[in-house]
Amino acid sequence: MSIIKQKAGTAWLFRMAWRDGRASLKRLALFMSAIVLGIAALVSIQNFGKTLEETISGQSRQLMGADFLIDSDHPATPRVVQIIDSLGGEQSMEVNFVSMALFPGKEGSKLIRVRAMEGGYPFYGALSTRPAKAAEVYQQEISALVDATLMVQFGLQAGDSIKIGNTVFPIGGSLIEAPGNTVVSTSVAPAVWIPYAALEQTGLVQTGSRLRYNYYFRAAPKTDLEALYTAIDPVLDDEGADLDLHTDTSQRLGRRFENVGKFLKLVAFIALLLGCLGIASSVHIYMKEKRTSIAILKCLGASRKQTLFIFLIQIAGIGLLGGILGAGLGLLLQQVFPQFVQDFLPVELEWATHWGPVFLGVGLGVLMAVLFGLLPLLNSYFISPLSVLRISEGDTEGSKRLTALVFSLIALGIWGAATYLLESGIRALWFVGGIAITFLILTGIAWALMRLVRRFFPHNWGFEARQSLLNLFRPNNQTLVLILAIGIGTFLISTLYFTQDMLLARAEIEDDTPAANLILLDVQAGQEAQVEEMIRPRGLPVLENIPIVTMRLDQIRNRKVEEIRKDTTSTINGWILNHEFRVTYRDSLIASERLLEGEWIPSFRDKSGPIPISLSDNVARDAESGVGDTLVFNVQGVLMETVISSIREVDWGRLQLNFSVVFPEGVLEEAPRFHVLTTFAESEDTSARFQQDLVSTYPNISVLDVRQLLSAVGDILEKLSWVIRFMAFFSILTGFIVLLGAVRTSKFQRIRESVLLRTLGATGQQIRRITILEYLFLGSIGSLMGVLLSLLGTQLLAYGVFELSFTPSWVPFLVVFPLISLTVLAIGLLNSRGVLNSPPLEVLRKEGV
Repeated sequence: MSIIKQKAGTAWLFRMAWRDGRASLKRLALFMSAIVLGIAALVSIQNFGKTLEETISGQSRQLMGADFLIDSDHPATPRVVQIIDSLGGEQSMEVNFVSMALFPGKEGSKLIRVRAMEGGYPFYGALSTRPAKAAEVYQQEISALVDATLMVQFGLQAGDSIKIGNTVFPIGGSLIEAPGNTVVSTSVAPAVWIPYAALEQTGLVQTGSRLRYNYYFRAAPKTDLEALYTAIDPVLDDEGADLDLHTDTSQRLGRRFENVGKFLKLVAFIALLLGCLGIASSVHIYMKEKRTSIAILKCLGASRKQTLFIFLIQIAGIGLLGGILGAGLGLLLQQVFPQFVQDFLPVELEWATHWGPVFLGVGLGVLMAVLFGLLPLLNSYFISPLSVLRISEGDTEGSKRLTALVFSLIALGIWGAATYLLESGIRALWFVGGIAITFLILTGIAWALMRLVRRFFPHNWGFEARQSLLNLFRPNNQTLVLILAIGIGTFLISTLYFTQDMLLARAEIEDDTPAANLILLDVQAGQEAQVEEMIRPRGLPVLENIPIVTMRLDQIRNRKVEEIRKDTTSTINGWILNHEFRVTYRDSLIASERLLEGEWIPSFRDKSGPIPISLSDNVARDAESGVGDTLVFNVQGVLMETVISSIREVDWGRLQLNFSVVFPEGVLEEAPRFHVLTTFAESEDTSARFQQDLVSTYPNISVLDVRQLLSAVGDILEKLSWVIRFMAFFSILTGFIVLLGAVRTSKFQRIRESVLLRTLGATGQQIRRITILEYLFLGSIGSLMGVLLSLLGTQLLAYGVFELSFTPSWVPFLVVFPLISLTVLAIGLLNSRGVLNSPPLEVLRKEGV
């Protein structure tokens, strides 16, 4: 009986794993770094998500400022007033709208959001002002609370004045904090609070004014808000109003960050996958280096299981250490988030360490290390003791059944992690399936490449080129492994970039300078001629004069809207039934529209039969209506029967006025309406002077300055893109570590071939050229296939996960593809440096070849 078998036990296995691992710690650094970066991305993103979720959920009352509210875009009907009176308790009322503000004695004007308040709102959260007393007395003193940033911008102080509509209000104080305020909202339209009692005298409540009526409530203790919602909301729907609970506010806010959250989770998942590839690659290298040690152990009597468990313990230990370091780095990373995301949120994030993601990260570090390390470890299971004596002997093929079992466990582990991160087993299955298909495609490409090179080998090429091509299909070549690793790494990195690009493009407003950069809102019928007379003498063009008429749906396909609301089996989207449509009339399509079906009718003057109209595709879908279906609209009490003549695709992301419903000319010209005019001012000074003069003459008109809007949105997007790219960087860095490991797996074969060539008389320069050409072939083929496959993968993600359209950029082709190809080449040359700079005999002794 051998000495090892006499002394072998669990403690001995751990001692052997520790002794060998301690001596090999530097070699395992690559393995550990892949785990650390993957787990760091996972833990930081999961901790951020938990913090955001808990903060929003815990502060939902502060977000709304009340327990629940009733909101409508028109004054309360008698039935709604009756419901409000019956609820009792503390109540408050608000009329919310945008308008222009002037500052007597100051130059300039500003688009603001007016909040005309009555009552003690907010019931929860802070209404912080400077001086503090201003929040308590502004309603009694008929003064205004002005956003603090606006006060700084115009050099205002308490006691100065602000003109809103026809009324000049003394400024009672600066508004520092209020429910719903964020840097985003205040940068576009800062809030100004005024007493509701003074709203009428401003003269801003007119036809077409976009007013929002909110009625806030503090519920009595132990009120069942869900039961209240169930009882009241259907009645309010019939009256064109809606009931929102404080929990609805937090849910809506959570949905705003849904796609960014999905992307960050995708980043974590891709970082984890890349880390797993790094694990497999690094363990493959490590086990090749340990081949002789394993053979010696078996010569001394160690069993296959003992040698397997020694190195399995090592891999699990490194996975545990990498998981702990990665979790620690992830907790440090999450401290970066507050600097960039706080501006997007109306709540103060309460940062805390969530131990669930930490333990998950550590556990995944061990699990993924073991799973992805098993496959190369299995090769050690079948190493013969004769390997120590016959250095040239190849490894015995492992059991196909064991290999299949390991692959099944790996697939199951990836699917489990994806399900947890993507919160959907089906989505995770599609994603894992996509990765598997990518593996198969890349395997097929590598195999076909070797066959093609062998069949159509260019015998007339030079020595270096022929030798580099021969290396692709020689016995024991690493072509398949390298193309797989390079291709998958490139696929994941490119998919990450395409997805990031898709989300940022979704958020962006067009970079091209729009034809109009001043949009004049709420121009009343009869005012448009006078406004045009103010525009043209200044050398400004009148680009558009768009009439707008408000109306509601009365019938859909001969069914009354009230009947559809009460039909619990109806699948028509509820917003269609309650929405106040703002429609226009014109004789042609505009640049942001494309006709999908039907016929565009430019005018309708014979007054016979229903009026032909055009619907946007989203409205047609949600109303479950198509070309030929009839709709009846209520226009200020007058019913108008219409028929859908066409359906349009509308690009709502373009910075121009788009409409869901468009009438032909000859129908709505006499209906109560208001207008939107657009113009273009070349300089900011011209724009500012025109706005000030216009608002002084017509205080009911609001001006949207596209320059200011683009500037504000640009600042926001810059911060958002920084967060996305910062997290994506960790996945990309992990990807390059994977490439480093993948190329190093071919080191041993390259050493043998290079030594043989040096022995036969090849010069170092020739070997270098052979190496350059071979790695260029491998890097270019693998990375190009990875980028091409990522196009398909991102398209599937856009459709199935993000539900967005996808237009690919050229960056992965112009940057990622050449960069990865050159990186593969650089790593290959670094691997070969020792062979090129040393005598063949020295290399043979050093490497044990």
